[in-house]
Amino acid sequence: MKKSQKRRFVVNREPRYRAPIATVVVALAAAIGIVQFYAPGTALGRTFGLASVDTNMAAPSENAFGRSREVRVLFTLPGVSVEYPLAVGGNPADLSYEWTSVRGAETAFGTKPMGGAQLDTPNEAGFYYLTLVNKGERQVLREPVVAVMKPFGDKDGSDLNGYRIGTYLAEKIRGKRDQKPEGFIEVFPQYLDLAVSTHLRLRHFITHDNQTDVWPKYVALNPRLLDKLELVLGELERLNGKLGADIEIDVSSGFRTPAHNKLVRRAASDSRHQYGDAADVVIDANANGRIDPQDHRMVSIAVENVEKKHPDLVGGMGVYTSALYPTPYVHIDARGQRVRWRG
Repeated sequence: MKKSQKRRFVVNREPRYRAPIATVVVALAAAIGIVQFYAPGTALGRTFGLASVDTNMAAPSENAFGRSREVRVLFTLPGVSVEYPLAVGGNPADLSYEWTSVRGAETAFGTKPMGGAQLDTPNEAGFYYLTLVNKGERQVLREPVVAVMKPFGDKDGSDLNGYRIGTYLAEKIRGKRDQKPEGFIEVFPQYLDLAVSTHLRLRHFITHDNQTDVWPKYVALNPRLLDKLELVLGELERLNGKLGADIEIDVSSGFRTPAHNKLVRRAASDSRHQYGDAADVVIDANANGRIDPQDHRMVSIAVENVEKKHPDLVGGMGVYTSALYPTPYVHIDARGQRVRWRG
C-alpha cells in the first residue's frame, strides 16, 4: 500500500480545541503463480485487481485499503463475515486462518479453512490481526487491522458499558430520521495511536467530553470519511506541487456523542459528527506555516475535485472563518448528499 510521496503530511496530535458484502470470485493468475481473492465491490466502492505477493503465504491486495489505498482498518460487527481481499501465493486450499487480538488477549475463535475473501469474525469487540496458518506455520497480517464493533443494540439507554453516549434522534423519532451508527469501536488507551488511515490515528476521533478517565471509550467512525479525507490530502498534494514542503492537518473534532453534541455551541442538533462520518479539520494547505484564506480555498477546491471523481463520497462542507471561531477550520463529511455552508 505504500507509495512514494514527494511531500509529507504531518498530523498535529493535540487538538486545538475542544456493510452488505458482495459476491466473492476467485481469480487465477497462473503465469505468475498468484491467486487473488476478488470481489466486484463493497461499501467503500472498491474495485479489485491482481496484486503481487511478497510473503510466503499471502499479502493484502492494494484494494484492501479503500479507494484512496490509505485506509488501514476494516470495520465489521461481531460474528459476521468481513471481506478481506488477499493475494495468495501457492494453493489457497492449503491455508487456514485465525484472529490475533491487538491487545494480546486470548480469543475464542478457532482456526478455520480459508475459503475465499469472506472471513468470519470474532464474537468479541476489539481490534484483530488476520493470522494465516499453513502446515503449522503462521503469518500475521498487521494491515489492514479488523475492528469488530460493539453493535448499536448493545447500548443500554444512553450508556454503553459505562460510557455515556446519549440518545440519537432515531431512538426518539421514526421515519425520515431513522438513522444511527451500525456500531461503535471499543477504545482502550493502548489503541489511541492505532493508525486508522495513513495520516490519521484513532485518537483524532475520540469525543472531547468530560469522560477523560472512563475506559473503554466508544467511537462511531465511518470508513467513507477516512477514504474521503485521504483523497482530499492527495488532491492537495497535487494542487500544491511544492516539493519538500509539509502540509499540517489537525482534526479538531471527530466523533461526538449525542450527549456531548448538545453541549457544543452552535452545533446542529443532528450533527453528522454523531454518526462518525464528519470531521472538522485545520489544514495548512499551502504549507506556508500559518492558516490563511488561501488554505480554505485550496481545501474547498480539493473537496470539490474529490466529489467529482468519486460521487459516492459526496457530502457536506462548511468553511468556518468568522470571528466567532478563534481557529478557522473546514468541516468535511460524507453524508451522501451535497451540502455547502459558511460559518
